[in-house]
Amino acid sequence: MSTTRPQPGDLGREPSDARGNGTSAVPRTPGSARPPVRCLPLASASGIVPLARDFTRQALYDWGWLPAATADRRAAAEDVLLVVSELVTNACLHAEGPDELRVGCDGKVLRLEVTDHGAGQPAPRTPHRAGRPGGHGMFIVQRLCLDWGVQRTPGAPGKTVWAELAAPS
Repeated sequence: MSTTRPQPGDLGREPSDARGNGTSAVPRTPGSARPPVRCLPLASASGIVPLARDFTRQALYDWGWLPAATADRRAAAEDVLLVVSELVTNACLHAEGPDELRVGCDGKVLRLEVTDHGAGQPAPRTPHRAGRPGGHGMFIVQRLCLDWGVQRTPGAPGKTVWAELAAPS
């Protein structure tokens, strides 16, 4: 992973599609400033982590990250899938389960968002102890991502945990 940090893109919030199925792909159109964003409701789903990975993998195919032509591009896609797994797993273990996964890409930065109803504050375990089981999720997110954080809506329960990764060059 590069030590240079490009400015993260602000992908903002996008509504569900007009069909009401909760998944939306906002296509890039000429002159459009909006990056593509995909949404996957997870609140009542089973097999949530594999479902989230498959959903994200399909977005990576649609956006040209996959199939990867080089080892670096393949590694970048695998990093995205690992971060999705960690964010969704943390919501399952520590926040009453995830409500929604959002995946967006502006061509330079891929943004992942997982919303949940939990009140906790995710943080890497300090000190990180590589030899101990468990507690590595947010450490992995911190190491692989350009940036990550937690967004809360005042007066509303829960939070959105987001992470941004650089698009492969």
